[in-house]
Amino acid sequence: MSQKPAWLTTDGAPWGRGRARLVYDNPWIRVTEHDAVAPTGAAAVYGLVEFKNLALAILPVFDDGTIMLVGQARFPAQDYSWELPEGGGPLGVDPLESARRELREETGLEAAQWLPILEAQLSNSVTDERAIGYLATGLTEVEADPDETELLALARVPFREALDAAMAGHMKDMLTVAMLLRGYHMAREGSLPGALARAMLS
Repeated sequence: MSQKPAWLTTDGAPWGRGRARLVYDNPWIRVTEHDAVAPTGAAAVYGLVEFKNLALAILPVFDDGTIMLVGQARFPAQDYSWELPEGGGPLGVDPLESARRELREETGLEAAQWLPILEAQLSNSVTDERAIGYLATGLTEVEADPDETELLALARVPFREALDAAMAGHMKDMLTVAMLLRGYHMAREGSLPGALARAMLS
């Protein structure tokens, strides 16, 4: 991992947190409203969505450079979304264990090799949701076990085709976009085995 640039070591004034009020709570999220003090010193009211799971994404790459994508209807945007396999893992559970479960449930795949390639904050102005992404290789087929609310479609496509579709705006899930770009950067910069990188970039 490269050394952190000097400009990244400078922290500004933080937000101050005062009294918090619970607005909404369910098994997945908690919404709270906080009396706050902005870094400028101004008084403010801040709504925060707190997540009870860690977001997980998997970039499953076959030896021939193809990847597996998952298609499903998404409730918030009321659209159909093609994405990498994604899901949530309880905060107290090893993220890799949860990622293995998500890959198996959604795609019917298991991976022999797992490499963490991304840590991200998702929508960090209003939520505390964190994400971890893994590159999964050495893939073999097992029986899929989707959640009872998920009606999933699968597509095995070339990595570059998926990346190009994301860059053209046809895939809008931001964690998928970030993972594809991270995979591309690693393949270009020599951070992946040569044969795999060449297959992904071809």
